[in-house]
Amino acid sequence: MKPKICKRILKGLLLIFLLFCLLMLTPQTLGLFFPEKPPVGYHFESLAYLAAGIGLEKLADLEPEIPESVEEIKDVEYKNVNGKSLQMDFYRPKNVDGSLPLLLFIHGGSWKSGKRSDYLVYLTSFAEKGYMTATVSYRLLRDSIYPAAVEDVTDAVDWLFENGENFGYDPDRIALIGGSAGAHLAMLAGYDWRSSELQNDSATSAYRIKAVVDIYGPADLTTDYARNQRLVNAFIGHSYDEKPGLYREASPVSYLSSSCPPTLILHGTSDTLVPVSQSDTLKSRLDALGVPCEYYRVPLWPHAMDIAKRVNDFSQKKMEAFFELYL
Repeated sequence: MKPKICKRILKGLLLIFLLFCLLMLTPQTLGLFFPEKPPVGYHFESLAYLAAGIGLEKLADLEPEIPESVEEIKDVEYKNVNGKSLQMDFYRPKNVDGSLPLLLFIHGGSWKSGKRSDYLVYLTSFAEKGYMTATVSYRLLRDSIYPAAVEDVTDAVDWLFENGENFGYDPDRIALIGGSAGAHLAMLAGYDWRSSELQNDSATSAYRIKAVVDIYGPADLTTDYARNQRLVNAFIGHSYDEKPGLYREASPVSYLSSSCPPTLILHGTSDTLVPVSQSDTLKSRLDALGVPCEYYRVPLWPHAMDIAKRVNDFSQKKMEAFFELYL
């Protein structure tokens, strides 16, 4: 091979290497210069995992030890469906008197997987900050299709409204927080999914959810994305052509009104599983209705972005400020 050709190849490889280093180092560098801005990611999931693998990006501790200052109350049954026990876990700061605001975290997992402990990183952290936190199980796809999971979460919320005195939280100050499928369920429960069924029912609860946090959740299942998304099809149990009404019924945007609770939205702009356009639409419609809504488009992060410590820290910071304002 001629020397000139070798030099060109080496220069090309060096340029590629320098561009790669720049790509990998830029997110951290921007974070140092702009600490108050949403953390910048890597656009591609593979690069984000590579950054974590080489120690450039720290991961959040998703299985933290329960702090000495926090009391854990596990396996509290709120509902039993044909012998299947559906339960909650609670986390409460010790040596705190009075009724605390309650944060209910709803795990994701494409409606087919996940468990209550998936959000321990949030549960323990916010309990240490003076909140009572809870996490709930619901029926997954192996148990039943829509509307089972939504029924369970709304029943869990009803149970929480009635049991504040027993556990030491204020049923007038409950927020629902979820990620991905959990965010979808949180929005449906928070935006009163059963309103069309209960609007003429004199027994409708006087309580209302005070705040909702949507972390990269699907808000409109009637879009082209959702109609052709196999996970959504599996959740509904029918194709869109077969049951278009169910897709509308299972869409949180179908229940938006001026009385919806204040909402915080966090979504990565490189999310390919749940496109950020879902949150763009939700924000636009909440704004049009005059519902308080804070929205953070977290640049160049894919789905499940909050397993990265930088994103998790940012999310917790924004959630804490949001709860202080609305709870």
